[in-house]
Amino acid sequence: MDADVTDSAGTPAEPDKPADDEPTAGTSGPEAGTAGATDAADTADTVPTGDAAADEVPKGEAGTAGGLQDEAPATTSAADGQPADTDGTDGTDDAPAGTPNHKHRWMRWTALGTSVVVLAAAGVGWWFYRKLDGNITTDTTAAAELETYEKERPTPVAHGAQNILLLGSDTRSGEGNSKYGRDDGGSQRSDTTILLHIAANRQSATAMSIPRDLMVTIPSCHRPDGTRTKEQFSQFNWAFEFGGTACTIRTVERFTGIRIDHHMVVDFSGFKDMVNAVHGVEVCLKEPIDDADAHLKLPAGKQALNGEQALGFVRARKSIGNGSDTERMDRQQQFLGALVKKVQSNGVLLNPIRLYPVLDAATKSLTTDPGLDSLRDLYDLTRSVRNIPTEKVQFLTVPRQPYRADPNRDELIESKAAQLFKRLREDTPVAVVAGKKDKDAGSGNDSQQSSAGTDESASGGPNPTPTFSGTNAAAGMCG
Repeated sequence: MDADVTDSAGTPAEPDKPADDEPTAGTSGPEAGTAGATDAADTADTVPTGDAAADEVPKGEAGTAGGLQDEAPATTSAADGQPADTDGTDGTDDAPAGTPNHKHRWMRWTALGTSVVVLAAAGVGWWFYRKLDGNITTDTTAAAELETYEKERPTPVAHGAQNILLLGSDTRSGEGNSKYGRDDGGSQRSDTTILLHIAANRQSATAMSIPRDLMVTIPSCHRPDGTRTKEQFSQFNWAFEFGGTACTIRTVERFTGIRIDHHMVVDFSGFKDMVNAVHGVEVCLKEPIDDADAHLKLPAGKQALNGEQALGFVRARKSIGNGSDTERMDRQQQFLGALVKKVQSNGVLLNPIRLYPVLDAATKSLTTDPGLDSLRDLYDLTRSVRNIPTEKVQFLTVPRQPYRADPNRDELIESKAAQLFKRLREDTPVAVVAGKKDKDAGSGNDSQQSSAGTDESASGGPNPTPTFSGTNAAAGMCG
């Protein structure tokens, strides 16, 4: 090196005499053309090494070759160009944020965290599923009884439609039910019976109430004690007491000709819990109610009923209106319509947090046939009907009139009942009109009768679709 070559401080630079072209002491970069230095010194054409003069590095960049590190990345290893280890580890834990190793490490931790959350959620979901699924009671006895009489049962006509018999049990046995009356050995009657028809296209649902005092032929049924009843003409709700659900289903199938696909039995506690789960149902009362038998005392006007009040409201009879079972059924239909409206308007069916309490309440007191005894079965059913418009969820009572031999009992208006049964059996539309009264109905205890309308349209012309008195879920109880 020339003697007049100086460093940036003006002092003579010592000549470089490396023995084997390796960097001199005081420098830390690799031999010729260090990658980090080249990236940093983008204003210099070449980086001098060995005998190269130090002042060929532009002023203001660095005073020495080692000074180029001020602009270069962290110290590198000559072996592979990767960041050197500074803490005795493999180097990956010391990568600055933004480097590939740091990003990979962040992705690994994210994936691990996500996996833990997913597994935890799946575990909780499975626990909830098992809990709800385990709440449901399966009625295998009814299934076996119905299978015995399969040959006498109606043949399904409209494939895809569903006919579900809903039974509200008035049993006093079980937790919380004893205060509603004496438990006479666990016997029960169907306090409320509704045949729910769900159309095959899932665009409508029709709920037909069957009066408890309707006089019908009850077939010979198997009793719980092993004996059998004889076929007899009696009031309808005796069928449930004689032979439980199977006897009730066979009785309904006999006088309607409609094949029952499934059944559900709900007791008092289950009804209350479902109402509480949706935070009450709104009703409007024209007059105050004070019924000691139903444990109910309510003022007139608009109000939300909790579970206990709702149960008394749908059970009360003698203290409201004319004391007839007809008025009670009308009230039950209106309340169920308001309940359906509340569930749909509250978004319960689409919100797991709101849906869980409803499902828990329902399944705890629900007894079903084997075809509906799992949470998956109930979910599939709920999903298939949740989009039915509330105005297409209709309620009506089977056409009937006071029984000729006893005005305190009911009998079918055969021609009009046959029209309704045929339409449900064949899955054809049923037109329900609010407030319609039957001209042929008697004036006994149940003076206001639900019935089929005439075959005349509003304009007086022919109308092939008969109409029936009833209501729908859109109406609610307060309009």
